[in-house]
Order: sequence, then C-alpha cells, then structure tokens
Amino acid sequence: MAVTADDLELVRIETDGHRADVVIDRPDKRNAMNPQVIGELTEAFERVSGADGVRAVTLLGEGPVFCAGMDLHMMRNRVEEGSDLDRGAFPRLLEAVESCEQPVVAGIKRAGPAGAFELTLPCDLRVLGEEARYGVIEVQLGTFPHGGATQRLPRLVGLSKAKEIVLTGEFIDPEEAHDIGLVHEVCPDDEVDAQARALADDLCENAPLGLRNAKQALAAALETPLDEGLALERALGRELDDTADYREGFDARLEGRDPEFEGE
Repeated sequence: MAVTADDLELVRIETDGHRADVVIDRPDKRNAMNPQVIGELTEAFERVSGADGVRAVTLLGEGPVFCAGMDLHMMRNRVEEGSDLDRGAFPRLLEAVESCEQPVVAGIKRAGPAGAFELTLPCDLRVLGEEARYGVIEVQLGTFPHGGATQRLPRLVGLSKAKEIVLTGEFIDPEEAHDIGLVHEVCPDDEVDAQARALADDLCENAPLGLRNAKQALAAALETPLDEGLALERALGRELDDTADYREGFDARLEGRDPEFEGE
C-alpha cells in the first residue's frame, strides 16, 4: 500500500495488512489539536481514503490519551484582534473523516473531550476506554459545541439524549455511552488501541467494495426521503453485481470456504 506520511510531523500513517492507522502524534501536549495537527489529520484522511489495498482505518492517539481536544491557547487567542486562525479547518477535517471511503474506527482512551469528542462523531465505529473522560464541555467555557455535535450527535443518540449531553456539559459514563449506541465497545483504557485495531481488522475481512457502497447508502439514510434512499441503495447494489468479489463471495459460501476478496 503506497500510503505515506513522511512529510507530516504530528500525525502518522501506519499500515498493517489491509488496515491503515492514522495516529495523532503530539503526546507532550496530550495530542491536543492545533492548526498543524488539524491540517495534517485532514491530509492523512485524504490520503488513506480510497487508497489501494486499504479496507479499514483507525483513528488513534499516541501515548496514554487519545486527544485532549483543542489546544486551549489556540482557542483563547482565536478571538483576539488580528487572529488569522482558519475557522474552516476543523470542519474540513470532519468532512475528510466522514467522507473517507473505508470504515473508520476511533479508539478513545482516557481523554476525548470537546473537540476530540466531535472528532470521533464522523467515525463509523468507536471504542471507548472504561475510564475515559468523553463528552462536550463547551457550555462550561463560555460557548457551546459548534464543531458538529449539535447536528451529528442527535443523529447518533436521538435529540433528547443529545440535549442532555450538550446542555449539561458533563462527561458521559462510558457504559451509558455504550448503552445508547454512541460507542460500540467499552474496554480497559490500556486495551483501547488494540481493540480498535482488531475491530478494523475484522472489517477488513469483508468485501471492500461492499463496505464502500454500504457506507454511501448509510450516509444518505437520515437525510433522504425513503423512496429516494431505497433507489440509491438498489443502484449501489447493482454496481457490484458484475464484480469478481460478488462472484467470489457467493462461490466461497457455496464451497464452504473463506472468501478471498480483491476489491475488484
């Protein structure tokens, strides 16, 4: 797989089999996001999206925590006169994560507050540490979460629960996060990265073209009238009828063996 990040300083891209790991690498600042981290994360996801041989992606943090959220100095100084902070950079990052062609699994260990919480919402699956501080706290900081939480969170957990999470500004209990479907697995924090990678590896066993088209159909589900969504679903399904992977999947099932998908 020709996915490189040699020119990036605070983000790494590592590959293992058909999995690509995007890793925030600023552990001395608890992986807090500054303009460089945001820009490099965007670049990393643009590189792995649709990359040859990559079937699933993880989003992880180097060191003991996933991400402490936005760099506090950056957030305080952005309202000062003369600040040249690009306020469109974070939305572009979230769009890059959300539009990634492959499924994305976030591993959230020990810390995932505020902007870090919002960074995980466009991911497809989330693994959370059982002691992680995870939630949006912006109402305690003189503002409110406006990096996607008021729009993406209700789509994940419902409007009433989203209001509770946003308006109280309290961290959500990891087990409750699992019970309401916000995260898909809770495990000891020391195991989060390994569990996220294992979940992504499981996804890699599935047909890559099927994963890609399923993501497209699911992305339209909550914003498209039912008849249009069903038409899109059928069209995306028909795209795969004449592929080698379609034949391989059914042949393998009929022959009682594991399929060997090639993404073709």
